[in-house]
Amino acid sequence: MKSHPLRHTFLAMAACLVLLTGAMHAAAEDWMYHDIVEADFVISHVTVPMADNVMIIDARPYKPMYIKGHIPGAVSIPFTDFDKKIDLLPKDKNALLIYYCGGVECKLSHKSARKAQKLGYTNVKVFAKGFPEYMNQPGAYAAVSAEYVAAKISENKTLVVDSRPQKPMYDKGHVPTAISIPFTHFDELSGKLPRSLETPIIFYCGGLECRLSHKSAARALVMGYKDVSVFALGYPEWKKQFGAAADTVAVTAGEIEGSIDLDRFKTIIANNPESIMLIDTRDPDEFAKGHFTTAVNIPVEKLEPKIAGLPADKPVVFVCSTGARSGEAYYMVKDVRESLTDVYYVEAQVSFNSDGTYTIKAPK
Repeated sequence: MKSHPLRHTFLAMAACLVLLTGAMHAAAEDWMYHDIVEADFVISHVTVPMADNVMIIDARPYKPMYIKGHIPGAVSIPFTDFDKKIDLLPKDKNALLIYYCGGVECKLSHKSARKAQKLGYTNVKVFAKGFPEYMNQPGAYAAVSAEYVAAKISENKTLVVDSRPQKPMYDKGHVPTAISIPFTHFDELSGKLPRSLETPIIFYCGGLECRLSHKSAARALVMGYKDVSVFALGYPEWKKQFGAAADTVAVTAGEIEGSIDLDRFKTIIANNPESIMLIDTRDPDEFAKGHFTTAVNIPVEKLEPKIAGLPADKPVVFVCSTGARSGEAYYMVKDVRESLTDVYYVEAQVSFNSDGTYTIKAPK
């Protein structure tokens, strides 16, 4: 049987079409980075504070994208500024780098990942679905910048909430217009939140190592609020950019009620740590990553029922990572057990390294 010449023509055309489609598809995918991750992988690496060997990187422009919403803990390294900001990348070339941008059609994260790989980084991923997909996850909320907070305050359409203890933190300085709803009193003070669940709310606390604002944001989302975000850099960043709020009282270092002199504290820890009852008020997972060897872990939320059992025969000193939770613990003791007078807290930035060393920095 003779084959029809048109049949050969159609077969040839079909084969060409298949080859052309495959080539076009391959060309379209050439720009994509080879190691793609999903939202659950990214969320599993969002911690407060962020782990030393993990960096989530926002490759979108700083303005207007990053400042008005980014994944909590993410560092802004726009692709167009990649070469200028190489020093922001971790020194450890084995650190996990997760790049993201504006979604599946955004090439910025893929281009950034390739550049990082060329620099010698060995564990580079791309969250291709990006920030839109992150925000679609249950319980997700954005982190925002100081500039964004300032803009929203000027518009008078957003409630700003200070999640730190009212004493000593809020009373001595806070973002203008912010109301005080300490996380440990969130349930009893939640009535201060707006009736409308559509009202935008921005929570903040003491900086990137402070979890109080994140915990408050999570509670607000459970309550049904739709537009919740966190100013993760918190009041230290606000002061750095805009100065102290006009409605606050300046406190001289060393004169803060209840705080222990830092030099004295350092000497005690170095030479005679057993002479004080040292209580770390951070969460258990923070404590597990590093702590003073003689410290006892009592998260501030669980402190009140244990106040009666605190010793009266030695000084009691509370410590955390920023002075927020330890300061709240101090005032809680003063309210519950006024007779216990030898009580202090560490007003400082305290961080612990994986090798057991630590850093104590006076508040700025």
